[in-house]
Amino acid sequence: MARQSPRQTRRSVKSFQSTSPGELFWDLLTFDKLMTGPVIHLIYWAGLAIVVLGGFATVGGAVGVALREEGIMGVLLALPVLVAGFLVLAAGALLWRSFCEFYVAVFRISDDLRAMRTALENGAPAPAAMADAARAVPDAGEERTGAGI
Repeated sequence: MARQSPRQTRRSVKSFQSTSPGELFWDLLTFDKLMTGPVIHLIYWAGLAIVVLGGFATVGGAVGVALREEGIMGVLLALPVLVAGFLVLAAGALLWRSFCEFYVAVFRISDDLRAMRTALENGAPAPAAMADAARAVPDAGEERTGAGI
């Protein structure tokens, strides 16, 4: 997938930036424009910071156990906790990233569907894939036979 240059921005970001405060407030009340797309990036970074702080807390606990216990026993107790802390940190960061990517994908699908609906309402011809899908789905009044099942 090609990377976007800094000059190129997504349509959702452009439309979010060009919204006046009055329109923004009205969109908040009516759900005409989905605002979670631009906000999800802030949520991602905040959640990632929490995951990293949790990982550092686990590592700090392991180091504290190693320093508090005398001899080799402290190191033997702290080593598995230290390794588990790093594994949980890596797994937590990957899971949080995939969770946020799922929401970004859902909102991009929503943006695409809204653009397709607007284009069809304005009289644009349906794309070939949409026309093929519409032909494949039987009408509500059409009788379904068992031959195609």
